[in-house]
Amino acid sequence: MARVTVEDCIEKVENRFELVLLASHRARLIAAGAPLTVDRDRDKNPVVALREIGDETITADDLKEQLIHSMQKYVEVDEPEAETVPLLSSSPAAAAVAPQSSSDDASVQFDRMSEEDLLRGLENLAPPVETEDEGE
Repeated sequence: MARVTVEDCIEKVENRFELVLLASHRARLIAAGAPLTVDRDRDKNPVVALREIGDETITADDLKEQLIHSMQKYVEVDEPEAETVPLLSSSPAAAAVAPQSSSDDASVQFDRMSEEDLLRGLENLAPPVETEDEGE
C-alpha cells in the first residue's frame, strides 16, 4: 500500500493551506459518491484525495473552481438586455394591423441612461428642507 505524503503533493499545489482545502473538498466529494480516479487500496477518503492530487488525475485548478462554486450562495449571470423586437404575425388579418402599430412604435422614443449617470443624479438630489412654517 503506497503512502502519499504532503511533500509529494506540495509540488502540485505550492501552498500547504490551499492543499488542505482542496484535499478536504475532494474527500467530501468522494464521501458524497463522486467517482474515484485512482484505486482505493483500503485508504480513507482524505488519503485518496491526496493521492489523486499527487498523481494529477484531478487538477488543482479544477478542484479550486469546484470549491469556489460550492461556497457561492448567489451566482450573478450577465444576461443581455432585451431589445425591442417587431411583432411577427402569421395570419393575414394580423399582418394588416401590424403596419399601423409599427408606425406608432416609430414615434416612441426611449431614454437611455447609464448607471453612472443615474448614480450621479441621485447623489445631487437633496432631501427637502423644512421651513419654519412647516415645522410648527
